[in-house]
This record gives sequence, structure tokens and C-alpha cells, in this order.
Amino acid sequence: MASTGTESSESEQEQEQEGSGSLLTVVVALVANALIAVAKSVAALMTGSASMVAEAAHSWSDAANEVFLLIAERKGQRPRDAEHPRGYGRATYVWSLVAAFGLFSAGSVFSIYHGITQLSGESGAEHFTVNYVILAVAFVLEATSFVQATRQVRDNAQTFGLHPLRYVTRTSDPTLRAVFFEDLSALIGLVIAGAAIGAHQVTGDPVYDALGSIGVGLLLGVVAVFLIRRNMEYLLGEGLSPEQQSRVLTRLLSHPEIERITYLHIEYVGPQKLFVVAAVDLTGDDAEGHLALRFKRLEADIEQDPLITDVVLTLAPPDEPALLP
Repeated sequence: MASTGTESSESEQEQEQEGSGSLLTVVVALVANALIAVAKSVAALMTGSASMVAEAAHSWSDAANEVFLLIAERKGQRPRDAEHPRGYGRATYVWSLVAAFGLFSAGSVFSIYHGITQLSGESGAEHFTVNYVILAVAFVLEATSFVQATRQVRDNAQTFGLHPLRYVTRTSDPTLRAVFFEDLSALIGLVIAGAAIGAHQVTGDPVYDALGSIGVGLLLGVVAVFLIRRNMEYLLGEGLSPEQQSRVLTRLLSHPEIERITYLHIEYVGPQKLFVVAAVDLTGDDAEGHLALRFKRLEADIEQDPLITDVVLTLAPPDEPALLP
């Protein structure tokens, strides 16, 4: 908002940092997953390990998901127009939902199915050393991507005064959340696969390897359902937490033309993009015709805040109590 130049400048910098950080995080994850997917596929062909096949499917689905997330970033950043007055931010949630469903179908369902079919199958080629080497290299690459995602989560969480885990589960940035949890599940999946292959080597029973594939699939399923659910909630118009509502209310009340606010509705229409409806009482005592012009100017002024994509103001009834931050 024009009257709070310092706050607007700070929020704009926060938004730019989040946007560029999310793009870098996705690119790092894409490169890491593509390299890992090739290596795991080679190992799976050489050894016939069910757990390694599941891990290869996991990495290929992750790599494909990063492509969808890059599309999500690009589509969601399109400026608003006459047909989309609140912008295209929700396209980010649509494409992120597609990516999450891909993780569920291509990763989870395939891994579980493959593991079940291998429960009574014959042991694959027992080149255990190859599997361990590939899993170790994959762990290093996945950890590199996870460190990048964790760094962005931690920095953004500090900006908003939230615990990193609380921030990443609640953030309106679906690409950051997807990369963070995909990388975390990838690291856990590597541990599961390594343990399953180790149990196979020690006991000579390939059932453990098959169980590893099923375990990786179940892990991916849990993560995918969580990501699908969060994207659906934002597509349905999830509101802000009480703390965030208070923050926006304080910003609005700091405007010199707003005396009080009696009603406030806020919802996300994209990553760090808000749609605001408010009943306000303006300073002064203007005629109705003049008030209409003041409302229009005030709406345009408030929309200068980079967090607020669209705002609709209406006159507050005189008998309604004012909202307090």
C-alpha cells in the first residue's frame, strides 16, 4: 500500500526472494532426480532388485514432477488480465496437484504392485555392491537437493516467524512444499531400500527386497496424498491463519484513509497472493458520490501491496463493532 512504503518494499522483497528461491529449488531437484533416476535404472537392470526398481520409479516420477512444478511456477506468474482479475496464481496449485497425483500413480502404485508381484518371485542377480554404491551416490545427490529446499524453508520461516516444519506444511507455495517432502521421502526411501537389500543379502531371502519395494511405495503414497490434499485446500479457497489475518488487518488499518474495519475476508488466490474483501469506515464525512470515487482510488492503492492481488471494499455499517488486530 502506498502509505506503508517500508512494509510494501519489505513484503515485495520477501515475495521476490520466495519466487526466485522456489525456482532454484525446483531446478536443483530436477537435475538431481534425473541423474539419480538414470543410475538407479541401470542398477535395477543389472541386479534385478525389486527395491531398486521401486527406487528407480520413485526418481523418475520425481523428475517428471519437477517438470510439472516448473510449469506451475511459469503459469502462476502470469499477470492478471480482464478475464482473470485475480491473476493466474491458482494455476500453480493445479499443476502441483497434477505433480502430486503423478507421484502417487507412477511412484506409489507401481512400487507397491511391483513389490507384491515379487513376493513369490525368484531372487534377482545378486550384485549387492552395485546397489549399495548407487544408493550411496543417490543419497548424496538427494541430500544436496534437500539442503537447498531446507535452506529456503528455514529462511522463509524466519521471515514469517514460524517453525520451519509448520511453515512448510502451511505455506501457500506448493512447489517448495512439494520439493521439500519429495526430497525428504526420497532420503527415507533410500534407507528403506538399503535395509531391504541388506536383509536380502544377509538372509538370502528375496522377500525382504520385495517388502522394500512395498515400503517405498507406501511412503510415496502417504506423501502424495498429503500434497494432493494441501493443493485441493488452496484451490477451494483456504483462508489465512489468525496470525496472518491479524497481520493483514494491521496493514489495512495503517492506511491513513481507513478509520476502522468491521468485516474482513481473505483467501489465497496463488502463492503469496491474496484476495481481500473488507467493510471499512473511511476518515472524513464525504457525500455518497465522492465516497465511490474514494473507494476506487483506495482499492487501487491497496493493490500496490505485492501480497494483495485484488481487493473489494464496501462501506461499514455504523452499528457494527470494529475489528481489532
